[in-house]
Amino acid sequence: MAGEGSVKGELAMDAVALHRFLDTEFPQIEGLNLRIEALQPGRMRLRVPVAYQHLRPGGTISGPTMMTMADAGLYLLILAHIGPVAQAVTTNLNINFLRRPDPVDLVADFKLLKLGKRLAVGEATIYSDGAEDPVAHATLTYSIPPVGQSTAV
Repeated sequence: MAGEGSVKGELAMDAVALHRFLDTEFPQIEGLNLRIEALQPGRMRLRVPVAYQHLRPGGTISGPTMMTMADAGLYLLILAHIGPVAQAVTTNLNINFLRRPDPVDLVADFKLLKLGKRLAVGEATIYSDGAEDPVAHATLTYSIPPVGQSTAV
């Protein structure tokens, strides 16, 4: 992860706390087996070990797998900054599939572009492990509930 993100400051949650949060609040995502590889203010790298359930006919990785990775990953990056706010929700996800991914692990670099009181905007660039060119790029927006109206854990 080269360069620095535009979001500065200390993180409210580290990778261990984020994984615990997912295990508690979103056990249904367990099959994706997300692994945070690097985390710093404004940026994160995430890995999804690809398994049979992520593949579609022809041996390529499914679009829903990449969309889920993008959505869950940026959600985690936002929570790393604001803390365990379960009710932060996706309001927009735009993804461009750029090339066919190889049936290997997916690795994504996330960048938080804006973190406001009510909205957060970021991007995800997804690669087949070991490849130089991205297989997908997504931009996402999240709504953050007002303080006192969230169901923080």
